Amino acid sequence: MTAPGKAQAQEQGPLDEEQLIDSRPRNAMNRSGHRQASVFNSLAVSNIPSRQEYEQDQSQQKQVYQELAQMKDRMSNLCRPCSWDWTFFQGKCYFFSKSQRNWHDSVTACKEAGAQLVIVESAEEQSFLQQTSKSKGVTWMGLSDLNKEGTWHWVDGSPLSSSLGNYWNTGEPNNIGEEDCAEFKNDGWNDGRCENSNFWICKKTATSCTDAQ
Repeated sequence: MTAPGKAQAQEQGPLDEEQLIDSRPRNAMNRSGHRQASVFNSLAVSNIPSRQEYEQDQSQQKQVYQELAQMKDRMSNLCRPCSWDWTFFQGKCYFFSKSQRNWHDSVTACKEAGAQLVIVESAEEQSFLQQTSKSKGVTWMGLSDLNKEGTWHWVDGSPLSSSLGNYWNTGEPNNIGEEDCAEFKNDGWNDGRCENSNFWICKKTATSCTDAQ
């Protein structure tokens, strides 16, 4: 015969075991949740820069800005033979316009820039100007026969030399329709109406960096 106390212990045994089994996942989940929260909090805290790191970052940024400012000053003091938007060639600076004007306004624009509407002085310069202007379109040069028909002079008053006369396109200058101003057109020179709107080229002497220093 089994003692009452022992029977009661045997009846409660399975229940206690089930409770123990049921509690294990909950305990494991609680411990896992605590670990995840702890890791998340640690990561969150680690991503917040410390005051020392913040001050160091600010110091580095300030140093970069100072170096950039110093570099800008050095660049501005560099001697360039021509301004940034001018092209250097054989001791001269050339400005190739991006807009179009008539011949007279082109002369004025160059004067305002401290230059002249371009005067061709050599075969090398002619080749350089012709090729560059050809890629843009019809372009004014500082040559006209406005003072006397058929007698061509540059804007500085000097006459067109015979050595440069072979750059006219075939049949030019023909003075059809009061064409008194010379222009770069295709592979040579052409006489056009001074009132037409063309691109233009200004020319001036390049800066001597030796003298500037």
